[in-house]
Amino acid sequence: MNAPISPASPAENLRSALAGLLDGLPPKQAAQAVERLIANYRGRTPTDAPILRDRADVAAYAAYRMPATFEAVRSALGALADAAPAGWAPGSHVDVGGGTGAATWAVSATWDGERPVTVLDWAEPALALGRELAAVNPWLKAARWQRSRIGSALSIESTDLVTVSYVLGELTESDRRSVVDAAAAASAQAVVIIEPGTPDGYLRVIEARDRLIAAGFRIAAPCPHSSACPIVPGEDWCHFSARVSRSSLHRQVKGGSLPYEDEKFSYVAAVRFDAEPAPKRVVRKPQIRKGQVLLDLCATDETLHRETVTKRHGPLYRAARDAQWGDAWPPHQESQEGQGSQGSAP
Repeated sequence: MNAPISPASPAENLRSALAGLLDGLPPKQAAQAVERLIANYRGRTPTDAPILRDRADVAAYAAYRMPATFEAVRSALGALADAAPAGWAPGSHVDVGGGTGAATWAVSATWDGERPVTVLDWAEPALALGRELAAVNPWLKAARWQRSRIGSALSIESTDLVTVSYVLGELTESDRRSVVDAAAAASAQAVVIIEPGTPDGYLRVIEARDRLIAAGFRIAAPCPHSSACPIVPGEDWCHFSARVSRSSLHRQVKGGSLPYEDEKFSYVAAVRFDAEPAPKRVVRKPQIRKGQVLLDLCATDETLHRETVTKRHGPLYRAARDAQWGDAWPPHQESQEGQGSQGSAP
């Protein structure tokens, strides 16, 4: 592996480390491995039968999926950091079903410094490769990579932060409940769960959200409240988007020429401390029209509604033009001026 990297640009450092994994692996073989693994992941995965069988499988899939998982988890953690008290950072981290450790990289990109980190996964080849990658990140060099079944027998040591990313969809309904309950029991501070941004992924997140609230947690993000989600299941779903730079392997497998793709994901960040959730959350891509911006928002009053911000709103209009899907609204500097200047639903 290369010499230790600076954690100043974790996304670039991770992409560089991943690029080296495919040295010596023919591009066609890597693409075929990814296609087969994607097909397998669309089915039901027994928790005691790892799909990632050997280093070639893991290297190809890590190069393909880790950047997207990293960006989605980093986005969710960023929302948690915004809601947490100033200066809060997790003192320790357990990543459940973490495989090659994308979430550990995202945590180190969100909060500076080294902390005790444990990655739990059943696939030994994934853990081995994660350990290899982490060796070049100074903040992850001491991480523990531990083989563990992810299901009803899961046991998690006490920690400040538990992440469970892109895992629940691989489990049976009973195992999903067990994993969420284990995360709640272990975490003294925060649990963050991320799933694909599909209707089914959203439902898994909502089920986890309900269990975390029942266990005494409150919601820090993305929801502005800890009450019932106002979305009617089957009619819509809550999800967000993270921009991901596409590698040559992405282009080989998916085709196309764009240098990026957008990773859709659903998530919940639940905490035991006093958080300040966003007053409102932008839940769809803002619609910019001549002289106005339309914002679809989830609000503290447990409603979904649209607000129209026009040029007459001055600085708020400029902020609306810069607003991104998933952002808190209004921006902090604008919220100090009160929300009375915002437009109403058309």
